[in-house]
Amino acid sequence: MTKPLTVLARLLITAIFLMSAVGNKIPNYSGVVKYMESEGVPAPQVLLAGAIVFLIAGSLSVILGFKARIGAGLLAIFLVAATYYFHDFWNFTGQEQQMQMIQFLKNLSMFGTMLYFIANGTGPASLENRPVTISP
Repeated sequence: MTKPLTVLARLLITAIFLMSAVGNKIPNYSGVVKYMESEGVPAPQVLLAGAIVFLIAGSLSVILGFKARIGAGLLAIFLVAATYYFHDFWNFTGQEQQMQMIQFLKNLSMFGTMLYFIANGTGPASLENRPVTISP
């Protein structure tokens, strides 16, 4: 039961990253670039392309458990940048500050998960943990 639950956990953890790339950033590329510009992100077209690569490569890496420490590192880098630029609760007041604080803390918890993967790997049912067989 541990292996299927571990795979399911990796899928659930990375769903937000993968869907962010394929469900929002890719189909709404120009709109996302404009939003990034409005938030003061430098070179938004270049950084958005990089973010998409980090999101997809990092997610697939963690899901499969192949080079997952690197994949989790890519997702961690994305989280740091996205959290700083888009969930800067310290620049808001009232209800908007509370909403941005919630998003900030959500990203902080996901960052902690990526640190866990970097430190410990992705566990059983990972491509990196499959048994090695030697053919005669």
